[in-house]
Amino acid sequence: MERSGLQRIIPIALVLIVIIVAVVALVSLGRALFSGGGDASPSPTPVNTGKQALKATTADRSVRMAVRGPIVANENFHSYAITVSPDSRTMTTYVGYLGQQVANEQLDNNVQAYTQFVNALSRANLMEGTPLTGDANNTDGICATGYLYEFEVLQASNSIQRLWTSSCRGSLGSLKANLQQVSQLFQLQIPRFKALSSAVNLSR
Repeated sequence: MERSGLQRIIPIALVLIVIIVAVVALVSLGRALFSGGGDASPSPTPVNTGKQALKATTADRSVRMAVRGPIVANENFHSYAITVSPDSRTMTTYVGYLGQQVANEQLDNNVQAYTQFVNALSRANLMEGTPLTGDANNTDGICATGYLYEFEVLQASNSIQRLWTSSCRGSLGSLKANLQQVSQLFQLQIPRFKALSSAVNLSR
């Protein structure tokens, strides 16, 4: 009697074990499906905030190009900046490392003109680069015998993204766009660019 009772219990126990294993497997499969496949799901593509912000045309937006000449004596050191917004275009030239202003030209602008300009910059891939960090993004002393170029997308004078490059092969920086193409787009926003830049020996 004891033997026959044991023989009846063993198949029932095996069936219960199989049912438990099947339930656990189904729960695990359900979790994997509803979580999007676990580790197999692709990671999200990083958002390029500078590229997105470049084409915004609200009144607080602007774009800027700053150019610094060779690192020489304070009296001979020159730089300039061109800033374009939906309502203005400005070029300022400087002498010395403390940024003594030499000349300032300010012109009107309008949203339609600004829209065309920033879309041209976007098509020229101005903000396609990835900003550097730490020491790699420190431009102090970079390209001492050449020219440093910095490009920024701004919101209310706050930099959203800054990319830079130089005329020195060993210091190409973070800008991936064609330098000649994007710098010319900025220069053409200032009709008297050649005269203003020539006055500070930066008519490149």
